[in-house]
Amino acid sequence: MAKKKPKQASNTIALNKKARHEYALEDKFEAGMSLQGWELKSIRQGKVNISDCYVFIKDREAYLLGAEIHPLLSASSHVICEPTRDRKLLLNRRELDRLIGAVDRQGYSLIATAMYWKKNWVKLEFCLGKGKKTHDKRADIKDREWKVDQGRLMKQKSQ
Repeated sequence: MAKKKPKQASNTIALNKKARHEYALEDKFEAGMSLQGWELKSIRQGKVNISDCYVFIKDREAYLLGAEIHPLLSASSHVICEPTRDRKLLLNRRELDRLIGAVDRQGYSLIATAMYWKKNWVKLEFCLGKGKKTHDKRADIKDREWKVDQGRLMKQKSQ
């Protein structure tokens, strides 16, 4: 009889929950990441923080800036572990051209929203977004609270 691999509950490694609150997000992109061995081991242990990171484009290449991957205590002694180094993102030329146009001409920002496993590869999901003003954030909070109240009212009526 063949052994079955246990299913993981989720492939998500890290989420940036602040991004939806701070930015109006539009188009999603998925990119692979160029990682070192110690970084991959730390990611498997869940020692990742992407809450304050973003993507920037330099010399027609995309980089992830500000992501913290904390090294394990058992990391190799001959490797210098830099937790916040810039990590290169792997994108097609067509995607890069589109991102360059949106950032330069239309004033968008590239915000990392999630990091997850896709088969054996670490993928980064990032979005085009524009910063929200304070009144936009208040309106979002008001809408969210109204949906919660609406759900409570509907539940009370059905009982």
